[in-house]
Amino acid sequence: MAVDAELLEILACPNCKTPVRLVKNGTALKCDQCHRVYPIKDDIPVMLIDEATIETDR
Repeated sequence: MAVDAELLEILACPNCKTPVRLVKNGTALKCDQCHRVYPIKDDIPVMLIDEATIETDR
């Protein structure tokens, strides 16, 4: 099951407050400003800075 579209519209990166988008076939959320990737575990976005990884698009 994917993240609800309404929930996705209101989610923002806790670090820089920028909207996030689905990545990795719907298993993570990415902030395009600070490049943090937040995991989705058991259909629940884990929006904790300590749980995020940083991935840059090169």
